[in-house]
Amino acid sequence: MRAITFSINWKFISTLIIFLIAFASHTLSHSENASSNSYPIQPITLIIPYAPGGSADFLARPLMAELQKKLGQPIVIDYKAGAGGTIATAALAKSKADGYTLLMVLSAHAINPSLYPNLPYDTKKDFAAVTLLAKLPQLLVVREDSPFKNLSDLINFAKSNPDKLSYGSAGNGNTSHLAGEMLQSQAAIKMVHVPYKGSGPVVVAMLGGEIDLMFDSFSTSYPQVKAGKFRALAIASAKRSALLPNVPSLSETYPNLFMEGWYGILAPVGTPRPVIEKLNSAFNQTLNNTQVKAQLMGSGYDIVGTTPEQYTKTIEDDLLMWSKIVKDSGAKLQ
Repeated sequence: MRAITFSINWKFISTLIIFLIAFASHTLSHSENASSNSYPIQPITLIIPYAPGGSADFLARPLMAELQKKLGQPIVIDYKAGAGGTIATAALAKSKADGYTLLMVLSAHAINPSLYPNLPYDTKKDFAAVTLLAKLPQLLVVREDSPFKNLSDLINFAKSNPDKLSYGSAGNGNTSHLAGEMLQSQAAIKMVHVPYKGSGPVVVAMLGGEIDLMFDSFSTSYPQVKAGKFRALAIASAKRSALLPNVPSLSETYPNLFMEGWYGILAPVGTPRPVIEKLNSAFNQTLNNTQVKAQLMGSGYDIVGTTPEQYTKTIEDDLLMWSKIVKDSGAKLQ
């Protein structure tokens, strides 16, 4: 019986394999581009890392109607409070990189790596920046019935009574926490820090007499100051606010003490660039809407709006800055 032999044309097979790989790559790329171009085709979830009623919520709410018009899809807000925003941030890191899950982060995003030794995500590598939305200073407030009429009254009492005063914050690692630590460091006083899960809960605690004073975002404390329930002793910014011109800035007494937090939007790393660009355009156009802008500025927000690259640089710069501030202030988790 004659043996049957086959002659394999390896050159032909190699060429075929290369063709199939190129075809698959082209098909996948075309599919991804088509998906990006049609984005969004379903509701988008916006995670807020603090409880309802806080400064992030106050910023997000006015954006919703106009933003939904720009994107043509509903936006669902998902509150994930706790652990200085790290719970919400970890949830984003685990989300699919398709643009349908976003996160509003605060300055605490750049502070947390200096406070939490084992974060469940990589701050630099796990996220794609969309835009820096706005900035907002902190207010130092007491209740209207407080014996402290000005900053000097407060500092003098604290110097004579170490750890007798308690100050609330919107959470460990929040700018309100760090503002208190910096004041203690620069004024050489000692107070007890009481963290809450966002600006909303700390305002309620303050109104209920659970704490003596607090640093809080301008947007959530300002309404209480206007209502006569809080007294503003100082604003933690480089200059006074046009909304409260009679309230001194902390920098007038302590030149290096100012605390202006920021708010931005992140997506999971790997989100297609066309999706990031569409989101960036929608958010920035919404920020510049006349009615939205007026409402936010009336609550003390300084509207920004950036490119993804500019926001990435802000985060990188702040990671270095906050690392030094945390170290110098001696701030610890409580």
